Amino acid sequence: MTFRFPSAYTILFGLIVAVAVATWFVPAGQYTRELNEELGREVPIPGTYRQVEPNPQGVLDVAMAPIAGFFDPVSYEARAIDVALFVLIIGGFLGVVTKTGAIDAGIERAMQALRGREKWMIPILMALFAAGGTIYGMAEETLAFYALIIPVMIAARYDALTGVAIIMLGAGVGTLGSTINPFATVIASDAAEVPFTEGIVLRFAILFVCWLACVLYVMRYAERVRANPDLSIVADRRASNEAHFLKGRSLSEDAERTDFTTTRKLVLTIFAASFGVMIWGVSMGGWWMAEMSALFLVAAIVVGVIARIGEEDFTNTFVDGARDLLGVALVIGIARGIVVVMDAGNITDTILFWSETAVEGLSEVGFINTMFGLQAALSFLVPSSSGLAVLTMPIMAPLGDFAGVPRDLVVTAYQSASGLVNLVNPTFAVVMGGLALGRVPYERWLRFMWPLLLILTAIIMVAISLGTVVG
Repeated sequence: MTFRFPSAYTILFGLIVAVAVATWFVPAGQYTRELNEELGREVPIPGTYRQVEPNPQGVLDVAMAPIAGFFDPVSYEARAIDVALFVLIIGGFLGVVTKTGAIDAGIERAMQALRGREKWMIPILMALFAAGGTIYGMAEETLAFYALIIPVMIAARYDALTGVAIIMLGAGVGTLGSTINPFATVIASDAAEVPFTEGIVLRFAILFVCWLACVLYVMRYAERVRANPDLSIVADRRASNEAHFLKGRSLSEDAERTDFTTTRKLVLTIFAASFGVMIWGVSMGGWWMAEMSALFLVAAIVVGVIARIGEEDFTNTFVDGARDLLGVALVIGIARGIVVVMDAGNITDTILFWSETAVEGLSEVGFINTMFGLQAALSFLVPSSSGLAVLTMPIMAPLGDFAGVPRDLVVTAYQSASGLVNLVNPTFAVVMGGLALGRVPYERWLRFMWPLLLILTAIIMVAISLGTVVG
């Protein structure tokens, strides 16, 4: 029987149980806290940890933890419910935009314009997918593009792996260098209690340099394959891939579906403008989850009106889009439930104290790179970027206070590590699904990727190290 990693839900609920058990054995303790004027919140004071009365958590506490992760069942104070609602609404918005065909049409137009100059399709397409990754964490949505792009690459005398790399690395490096991605940067920053716009300049730099490295790497491989097909990592599958992807297919098929109409141009304009307004609202207008949710709800309605989607069709599409991200919303609540159990059991500060001791004496550069390595290891077990953010940030971000490292840099280390690992993570459905659609065996994807992983790791470590010096 083949071993399969459990889902993110099982892992996170298992961690709730493990944490509850730990509250019976781990010494309870607390730090003294004081208001940090610069951060605008209370932060633990190093050196003030003391042991307190234990409060071990039982079966009822475990059962209540996922619910309490969304809101405090006693005071009804919001915990993760606002973030989860935002995720559902933006899912509905993305569903409506996808329904219009605007994204498909935009990519098809770019492909048509570059026909005959196919090598330049690589950076342009990777830029488009990277934009999707950095803006909204484009992942599962990419699975629809394999059937569109791989035949074009094969017809241009490249191979199936080139098409897979364009899509998977394009969107993946965008997520790695997330700037306003609500499922990574926004959620992690919220859990770390800092505005997600803090640290955005460094994230743009990481995004651009890593994207450039990926583009050059893929273009070099693609040109080698074009010059000598035997150098393809999937050379033995060349004939079967050509038969599978090109049989009876016209590159101009589905013209109506991908026609770049004025309506679709307007939809893409609204799509981009919505995220621009979100940045303005958070950085200058004092917005947070409620206002951002309202923004994307209105934007979805405007797109539906412009695209002349009927009321019933619009409602169904919006609900289906929200349903696609329901799992993400649940993961956020379950992951926050881990912190609830830790806090109630008075062991959060104990773990923080142990971590403080472990990183004691490390320089800022040593601390942030240790944090990057730790997050990379955790990403294999928790491939969900939102789940990992809510699980780790409440503990990891305060450690930055002790080490003199800004919390936004801790967020950058988290998202870079998560994005890097999820380029090859076998527990990440998008990786395994994309490779299956592209007919690329997993071990060959690893053979293709390992030099690039080393390059990207070096870029990220240099960037976050410089971030500690400049910051």
